[in-house]
Amino acid sequence: MKSSEYTVGELAGRFGLPTNVLRHWEAEGLLTPERTAGGQRRYRKSDVVKVALILQGKELGFGLAEIRRVLTTGDPADRRAALREHHAALTKRIEEAEAARAALGHAIACTSDDFLECAHFRRRLAERIPPG
Repeated sequence: MKSSEYTVGELAGRFGLPTNVLRHWEAEGLLTPERTAGGQRRYRKSDVVKVALILQGKELGFGLAEIRRVLTTGDPADRRAALREHHAALTKRIEEAEAARAALGHAIACTSDDFLECAHFRRRLAERIPPG
């Protein structure tokens, strides 16, 4: 084995990952290791970079399909479009989370003995009921 090649165990160990994670990423089309004549995986330095990119993408909330899109497209504009789309989705989730936090904050600070009896809460609840 060349010094610039890594077995699945060596690459997984370098990142503190179980080997089945790398195998899963291969099945998902994120990694394409070379194979020895005996069928063993051999990863190169470029695969080390891909693993780092995959982990970074996961930390940023990307799904494996989105990460695959970024890794497999040859079009830099498509990669940037994927970032924009993810940014927009993340912004929407943050807005929804902030609205949820505000609603919880109101319920916690409510002066009613039971927030279920709070006029503000009851009004918001009524708005959620579809007309019948």
